[in-house]
Amino acid sequence: MALASTEKMAKIIHYPRLDTVLMVEEFIREHSGEYKKRALWENLPRKMMYGTFQVVFDYLLECGKIARDSEGKVCWIWSPALVKKYLADRSLVVRGA
Repeated sequence: MALASTEKMAKIIHYPRLDTVLMVEEFIREHSGEYKKRALWENLPRKMMYGTFQVVFDYLLECGKIARDSEGKVCWIWSPALVKKYLADRSLVVRGA
């Protein structure tokens, strides 16, 4: 998987700015489960090139903030409160791969 990510990075011409990533995150959070990938891009509050959107989308998928359901609709799944809860639970142990 690291090789595929490296190959993708070599092809990226323009990396999105932080405000662009945050705008996409907020839009997905507010409209979770409403749109498929292309429709999501078409309905963003600010227009951007599809390639730039794909970079943001792939980043959000890889870091576990979004997922796609069985219909292909994009859902927000990141929950900082749940992460804090699990990190605070001493009975949980992180094992090496």
